[in-house]
Amino acid sequence: MAGRRPLRRSAAGAIVASLAAIVLAADQFVKHLTIENLPLHEAVPVLGEFLQLYFVRNSGAAFSIGSSMTWIFTIALAVVTGVIVWKTLEVRSRLWSVVLGCLLGGVLGNLTDRLLREPGFAVGHVVDMISMPWMMPAIFNVADIFIVTGMIAVALLVVMGLRLDGTRERDAVKTDAADAVESPAAASES
Repeated sequence: MAGRRPLRRSAAGAIVASLAAIVLAADQFVKHLTIENLPLHEAVPVLGEFLQLYFVRNSGAAFSIGSSMTWIFTIALAVVTGVIVWKTLEVRSRLWSVVLGCLLGGVLGNLTDRLLREPGFAVGHVVDMISMPWMMPAIFNVADIFIVTGMIAVALLVVMGLRLDGTRERDAVKTDAADAVESPAAASES
């Protein structure tokens, strides 16, 4: 990928928007199927104890933390959505476009629940349905999968030094070092 040209702003935005829409649609479709077909608070084994479907309406965050403060999660999701959209304006990297698109779709999936589901606007409960009791006691949804993997991918891209514009941190350090070496020589010639 070293020789690839950076994406145009419109291309990067199109990737982010397309992936966000796909993830949001998949999340809401699975939630619709869950509401229509699964019993509330009853485990439905898919792969025994390894994977179960377990329909719950979660008013809180992970592990139902803060269930009496649903509106705060709505505000937080709206802020995160705004930050992702704002950072998308700087993106020229294909990898960052994919990661931010998937992350945005996940955030929008849960924000949609907070805004539009019962018990009311901005205090809606998130529909969760995936349970892996052997691994953790949490019950999660498609949006949560994209949020968690998206955040892990963001951390990896930052650690790898890949900037939003597609350049690498080490390339910038080399350029800065080269400029510093040239600068004293240019100054002595003047």
